[in-house]
Amino acid sequence: MSSPTLTLLFTLTFLSLLLSTHTTTTTTTTVQTQTLNIDLINPKLPPQSLSLTSSKKFEGSSNLIHLRYHMGPVLSSSPINIYIIWYGQWSHPHKTLIRDFLNSISDTKSPSPSVSEWWQTTTLYTDQTGSNVSKSVLIAGEYSDSKYSHGRDLTRLSIQQVIKSAATSATFPVDHKNGMYLVLTSHDVTMQDFCRAVCGFHYFTFPSMVGYTMPYAWVGQSSHQCPEVCAYPFALPGYMGHGGPGELRPPNGETGVDGMVSVIGHELAEVVSNPLINAWYAGEDPTAPTEIGDLCEGLYGSGGGGGYIGQVMRDREGKTFNMNGKGGRKFLVQWIWNPILKACSGPNNID
Repeated sequence: MSSPTLTLLFTLTFLSLLLSTHTTTTTTTTVQTQTLNIDLINPKLPPQSLSLTSSKKFEGSSNLIHLRYHMGPVLSSSPINIYIIWYGQWSHPHKTLIRDFLNSISDTKSPSPSVSEWWQTTTLYTDQTGSNVSKSVLIAGEYSDSKYSHGRDLTRLSIQQVIKSAATSATFPVDHKNGMYLVLTSHDVTMQDFCRAVCGFHYFTFPSMVGYTMPYAWVGQSSHQCPEVCAYPFALPGYMGHGGPGELRPPNGETGVDGMVSVIGHELAEVVSNPLINAWYAGEDPTAPTEIGDLCEGLYGSGGGGGYIGQVMRDREGKTFNMNGKGGRKFLVQWIWNPILKACSGPNNID
């Protein structure tokens, strides 16, 4: 449901200990494309004794993980209508970057590995009628709350008031059947547990507060508050500043927003497969479910795990990515759990 940054920090601590006792290597392989040369890199390749690349297993695979279906709905209507609520001050370039990612989900013309190929994993999830998560996603409406109508310090409960205000003021409809809200807060807005325990979360609106039930996701812009937590690996904790390969360059030159895109992808995958917290998740506690994004936290390519992001790509400008998007955009987006492989996977996997 949320981005479990405490788990990530634990694995990063484990990584820093490894770096102090083992020689860390960066593997680089040059490949040719039709338009430019790119490198395949694994900037966090573990010592051979810990490497997953020789096992021929997909990252995150385990017989101990029991992802189960709990009979609730998935978002199967086509398209899935996303209603964006921009809370706080947002620049046009930052909005455009996020829109481009969302529009890339349904863009099948992007070169492989692509965002649309990544989204295909979510479409493997079905409800009790056999209906799959929709292949199509559409930005159906947007609302800007640039005056911080509910202040700059939000809570998990007050986010529902933000949604109510937007739904009341905006021109877009209440789309119970096909829609979801995506609440994005600017860099100067704090959120309960932000940076400490979450980078984003999703839930559903309460009829008592908003007037109806509808799934939503919230993601915060971390560039001024905790980029080393919520924009990793584009920023690193201080204790990893020496001995490691260093932070990676974001694909669009925006540490906070590029990092935010991956969290948005994480939360969207979980919303569509578990919109009312009664569909797909692991564990027995629905108040703290482990969902298809949580199972793959921090994994971006083959050979990842235990704090290592895995093999990704790097262009000639040194920018790191693992997926192509619409209009030539590039993104670094976390992998998600594949119910067929019973492991984490993405369009750039090689094992």
